[in-house]
Amino acid sequence: MTPLAPRSPLAPRSPLAPRSPLAPVRGWPAEARARYRDLGYWTDETFAVFVEDRTARFAARVAVVGQDARGVERRWTYADLGDQARAAAARFRDLGVAPGDRVVVALPNVVEFLATVLGLLRYGAVPVFALPSHREVELTQFCALADAAALVVAAGADGVDHAALHAAVAGRLTERGVVPPRLVDVTAWDLTQAAPSVLPVPDADAGQVAFLQLSGGTTGVSKLIPRTHADYLYSVRASADICGVTAATVMLVVLPVAHNFPMSSPGVLGVLDRGGRVVLARDPSPRTAFRHVAAERVTTVALVPPLAHAWISAARRRRPDLGSLTDVQVGGARLADTVAPEVRSVLGARLQQVFGMAEGLVSYTRADDPDLVVETTQGRPISPDDEVRVVDADDIDVPDGSEGALLTRGPYTIRGYYRSEHADRDSFTADGFYRTGDLVRRLPSGHLVVTGRLKDQINRGGEKVATEELEAFALTHPGVLDAVAVGVPDPYLGERIVLVVQAETGRDAPADLPGFLRGQGLATYKIPDAVVVVDELPATHVGKNSRRELRALLADRLAAPAASAPAAP
Repeated sequence: MTPLAPRSPLAPRSPLAPRSPLAPVRGWPAEARARYRDLGYWTDETFAVFVEDRTARFAARVAVVGQDARGVERRWTYADLGDQARAAAARFRDLGVAPGDRVVVALPNVVEFLATVLGLLRYGAVPVFALPSHREVELTQFCALADAAALVVAAGADGVDHAALHAAVAGRLTERGVVPPRLVDVTAWDLTQAAPSVLPVPDADAGQVAFLQLSGGTTGVSKLIPRTHADYLYSVRASADICGVTAATVMLVVLPVAHNFPMSSPGVLGVLDRGGRVVLARDPSPRTAFRHVAAERVTTVALVPPLAHAWISAARRRRPDLGSLTDVQVGGARLADTVAPEVRSVLGARLQQVFGMAEGLVSYTRADDPDLVVETTQGRPISPDDEVRVVDADDIDVPDGSEGALLTRGPYTIRGYYRSEHADRDSFTADGFYRTGDLVRRLPSGHLVVTGRLKDQINRGGEKVATEELEAFALTHPGVLDAVAVGVPDPYLGERIVLVVQAETGRDAPADLPGFLRGQGLATYKIPDAVVVVDELPATHVGKNSRRELRALLADRLAAPAASAPAAP
């Protein structure tokens, strides 16, 4: 990749408007907090202390390998990473970001992502993890809900005009009476700039909110997930133990690093906790990934099922050097039982299935599980104190082996969203169990088998798409009378998105509906793979108001062999 010329920041250096304080969140009851501390799950370590301790303890070891935002290859030691985090913290401080302010980070897999996130945590600001694929609809939601002080991007990444994107977001926010965030462009950063010699470690309580993650909302309004220092670092440490992370671990990150899976399961943070090495891949293709595996002697990688399929297919054709690879994690969606054995037979690595959610619960298959368990289940929870219920439609527990809805609570599962009382009422029971929306079977061993979803979401290659949001945007097209978004089984993506629309009477069928939806500012992964125009949407036995039944009916019809079509690339 040809390095870009240095850029100027995309926003003037005017003072930032004061932001609202970090809102209170519904946390764990006092009895649960005391119990988790007594058991040693929660400690007093904050992320600021984590950054200072690990970058000093492993100072001479290589921490991060990858490209910067201008395409230059970087190789940072832990000491370098600490310096870059402190330098980033100083930049945000000088910009006027205050401790406790929220900062939306929408960066690709570049080294500045780690500098930015660790710098914000080191300073005491609150990162909000967005994706580089998010556009003005999603970014407006996040910035408004978080009252974000800044939006961090790598200008020009993936061909996006980020100045125009920021202007569109700012316009939408202004219409809503929200002060827009400052745009921060990391391509303008001088990575040779010395870090400040003195940057006090903030005096924070480990029970406070450290950052906000995004939920895969079913209504189109993504919820913000408040994670505390104590609960998240427990998950990181326990995951690193279960997954056998050591200083010898070399982890390749091909998924968007902001996702919870590559962040903490055990992810980047688990590797940094143990002094291992993180290798950031700028694109997820097998060709790029295989080059990194050979060059850096990668030992572990996290994949979603479509990427696992792609790796297996490419490895059969190319016979790459994967000799260093010992572990392949697969999560984000259900891996087909027929594909699971091929991880070992083709890639030569041990499969570990991972199932979880940014709200908390994470399950892993273990190294000592029998092959059949590893290949056909999605693991068992991290903690002995993860409470799991599998219930029927009346919230009555079902026997092991029976399908039901998954409810959970525990030492790293949230008890409430950020500024979303309505969502809290829908998503949590009165006694604090989180309604995950997943359908599962629990085996007597405690292992979970994921069988489907209760919520109206489409899981396209690990990215969750709310059907209601997609339908709402389609209905703004003047030629669309009605629309239903359907997830149709796909052997590569898990599900592909089919938008079934009924045209307005007397109008032609809407042309280029995917292009129209892109123009509305939807993220690229939400654009339908196919559009089907019908004269009339079929009725269900309870009428068209039952959107869920209608989706199921359409999904059955579209999944029939005659209607099946290859997924869009």
